[in-house]
Amino acid sequence: MSTPEQLRETQYNATVVSKIMVTPNLMILRAVTDEPRAEFSAGQYTTLGRFGFEPRSANSDEEFQPAAPDKLIRRAYSIASARHETREFEFYITQVKSGQLTPRLFALEVGDRLFVGDRIVGSFRLSEVPPEQDILMIATGTGITPFISFLRSHVAERPQSRMVVVQGAAHQRDLGYYAELAFLRNAFPNFHYLPTLTDADATWSGHRMWIEEMLASGEIEKTSGIALDPARTHVYLCGNPKMVENVAAWLEANAGYRKAKGREPGELYIEEY
Repeated sequence: MSTPEQLRETQYNATVVSKIMVTPNLMILRAVTDEPRAEFSAGQYTTLGRFGFEPRSANSDEEFQPAAPDKLIRRAYSIASARHETREFEFYITQVKSGQLTPRLFALEVGDRLFVGDRIVGSFRLSEVPPEQDILMIATGTGITPFISFLRSHVAERPQSRMVVVQGAAHQRDLGYYAELAFLRNAFPNFHYLPTLTDADATWSGHRMWIEEMLASGEIEKTSGIALDPARTHVYLCGNPKMVENVAAWLEANAGYRKAKGREPGELYIEEY
C-alpha cells in the first residue's frame, strides 16, 4: 500500500502560489500546474483534489461522511483565470464545513501540493454571442467565478458590446472580486458593475434590492443602459439555485428569453451549481 508521501508524489500535479481569505469560509486560491493545459474557453471548469488523509481546516465541522484516507477526493470548480493562463489557475471557493473536500482545500498553504485536472470542460461560454451584442451576467456567491474569467478574457476584445455584471450578496464582505470589478467599471466604458446587498449597513451607498426586484423594477436597464431584449442582450446566470430559478422564470415569462440547451439555441445561459 502506498504511503501518503508516495501518493502526494505520484498524484499531485500542482502547487499553491496564493491563498486569499475573503471571509473565514470564502477564499481565492491560485495554483500553478506542473505541466501547462491547453488554452480553454472562459467560463469553463476543471477538477481539484486532495487525499482523505490530508488535514482539514481549523474551522471546519465534523465530516458528514468520512473519506477513506487513500481516496483522492475530486470536485469540479469554475476557473476565474483568463483563458490564456494555461498554467496558473485561480479558483473562488466556499467552504462546506462538513464536506469532504473544501475543508481540506481551506487547510492548504502556499507551497502545498494538490491535484488539478488535466481536462478543462464546460458549455458556459461566450462563443455563441455575436461581438456587437450585449451581455448581462447575474451572480450570487461563488457564481461570480466564471464571469471573472469572461471579463479577464473578453472585456477588452468587445468594445462594441456592453458587458454588465449584477452581483447579489447579503453583506459587502460577501462580494467576492468587488475591488477588481469596481476597477474594471472605471477602466472600460463598455463594462457596468451593479452590486446589490440585502443586509447592508449604513456605510453602503449602493443598491439594496433583491436581484429579482432589480429586474422587475427596470433598475438594471435604467442603470446599465442595456435592454432586456433577446435580440440585443444575452443573459448568463450562475449562483444560488433559487435565484437562478426565479430570474430564469421571470426572463422567460416577461422578456421572451429561451434557455440554451445543448444544441438548441437560446439567449439565456445557466450554469448549474
